[in-house]
Amino acid sequence: MRRPLRPGPTLSTRRLEAYTDGVFAIAATILVLDLTTSRIPAVTSNGELGQGLLSLSTTATTFVISFLLLCLLWSIHVRQFEFIVRMNHRLMTLNSIRLLGVVTIPFTTGLASDYNEYVLGRILLPANFFFITVVSACQWFYATSETRTFVPNLDDRQRSDSRSDSVSAAVLAGVVVVFSTVAGFWAFLVFLLDPPLSRLVRNTARRRSAEVGK
Repeated sequence: MRRPLRPGPTLSTRRLEAYTDGVFAIAATILVLDLTTSRIPAVTSNGELGQGLLSLSTTATTFVISFLLLCLLWSIHVRQFEFIVRMNHRLMTLNSIRLLGVVTIPFTTGLASDYNEYVLGRILLPANFFFITVVSACQWFYATSETRTFVPNLDDRQRSDSRSDSVSAAVLAGVVVVFSTVAGFWAFLVFLLDPPLSRLVRNTARRRSAEVGK
C-alpha cells in the first residue's frame, strides 16, 4: 500500500499570503463601519448637518490614520514575502500572531475615537500598532536567519539594512505609544521621522559590521 503524502519540514507561502491579504482587507473594510450617519443627530438645516459632520471629525481622523497605517503594515508584509519563499510551523505561528494584532485594529480604533479623552482610550491603538510592529520584526529576524533557507535571494547588506528598518520601525512605534498619552492619535506623526531614523540605524549597523570584520 502507498504511504500517505506528508508535508515536508517547509511549505510554500502562497496560501499564507492569500490568507493574510484577506485578513488585512477585512480589517481595513471594518474600519469604515464607525463612519455612519447614525452618529449624526436629527437635522433640519444645512447648518445643523454641518455641525453633525464636524462632530465626526475625531472619528474620521482616527479612521484615516488607522487605514493608512494598516496599508503600510500590509505593504511591509508584501515586501517581506517577496523574499520569503518557504516557511515552517514557527514562521506560520509568528504570522498568525501578527494577524491577531491586525484584526484588533478596528476595535482599538473605535476606542481611540470614542474615548479619546481618557489615557487608556488614547494609548490602546498605538499599543496595537506597536505590538504588530514588534511581531513583524521578530518574524523577519527569524526568517532571515543565516542558518535557514527561507530567504535565499537576500545578500548580507540587504539582510542588515532590512533588519535595521525593522528595528527603527519598532522604536518609533514605541515612541508613539509614549507620546499618545498626551497627544492622542496625533502622536502617529512621529512616524514621519522613520526615513532619517532608518538611515541612522543602518549606518550604525554597517559601522559595527565593518569594525567586526577588521
